[in-house]
Amino acid sequence: MQIQVAKRLQGTEEYYFSKKLREIDQMNQDGTRVINLGIGSPDLPPHPSVVEALHTNAALPNTHAYQGYKGIPALRKAMADWYHRFYHVTLSPDTEVLPLIGSKEGIMHICMTYLQAGDEALVPNPGYPTYRSAVNLSGATVRDYDLTAENNWLPDLDALANTDLSKVKLMWVNYPNMPTGAKATREFAKKLIAFGKAHNILICHDNPYSFILNDEPVSLLQEEGAMDVVLELNSLSKSSNMAGWRVGMLVGKAEFLNEVLRFKSNMDSGMFQPLQMAAVKALELGKDWYDSLNAIYRARREKVFQLLDMLHCEYDKNQVGMFVWAKIPATSQSGYELSDKVLYDARVFITPGGIFGSNGNGYIRVSLCQDVKVFDEAISRIQTALNK
Repeated sequence: MQIQVAKRLQGTEEYYFSKKLREIDQMNQDGTRVINLGIGSPDLPPHPSVVEALHTNAALPNTHAYQGYKGIPALRKAMADWYHRFYHVTLSPDTEVLPLIGSKEGIMHICMTYLQAGDEALVPNPGYPTYRSAVNLSGATVRDYDLTAENNWLPDLDALANTDLSKVKLMWVNYPNMPTGAKATREFAKKLIAFGKAHNILICHDNPYSFILNDEPVSLLQEEGAMDVVLELNSLSKSSNMAGWRVGMLVGKAEFLNEVLRFKSNMDSGMFQPLQMAAVKALELGKDWYDSLNAIYRARREKVFQLLDMLHCEYDKNQVGMFVWAKIPATSQSGYELSDKVLYDARVFITPGGIFGSNGNGYIRVSLCQDVKVFDEAISRIQTALNK
């Protein structure tokens, strides 16, 4: 029996990490443990008070029913308070905050809400692969825009404005940027908002890395007039070590959120209430929590710099976020080649930059989500492989 898959899937490949992790798992089963420095899944636990809140609320007899699609009022208020405290952005918890089951689902929700065949969406190259996948699944067409080191990994908005944007309905942006670790300036944010307004393009800002190795968390919604043209996604996955808990948020103008909710309400049945109460606790944590995380990540980043020096890679020490982005040496043909060489020779996996788009082909990305001792072992393995 053969059933043809839908056309929307025919151009969508399995996620690179899904395939690579199977290969790594097989290598582990064959007897040599692979050190995975590829995926940005925090290895540290949430704050103990967050775990306790989950346990306490899960033990109650009345917290296991279906929940509302908009999240409980306490969670929406905590999210609005968090935005006010750290980003200096004032949001109405009733109308301008929408909790999500992870921000990744929000990417799909936005695309399915606003895009269809005949529409176009601007997607960064390099950029998070899910932007491209979600646009394709919506039936719309991906329009790449270039990010380059020469322009500090910011889009050339003037060049884009000189192209035909009549079919473009939304633009995906992500700062602090993944994979490059670049930060956006306030000047660029103002220009981006003006660009969106001038061309009737919804600016969709994916903002999960703003607390990691970054002393000044920034939201596009800080800028005047941003609410008219910006939807912003955020997440507790990185900032609170809650990646597997799947707690995210979409914030912005009530009219935008109401449209997204029309789609979302057909896709899920709300978030587990004890998870929501635990998220409230996470959002109440102060600056000392983020400072303690960043002290750990700084120590790890120094080890990554050492590893990259051994591989003769170039990198910017001022980049932020949960990864280090590095240019490969001239002796390597591509990030894929260097990644596979390190994997097969040293049993260490680092991410090839090409999975994020053609502009990433000459780069690799190393995750900070391992203990310092693991990085020491990775460095030792690579040094041994290089000396053979």
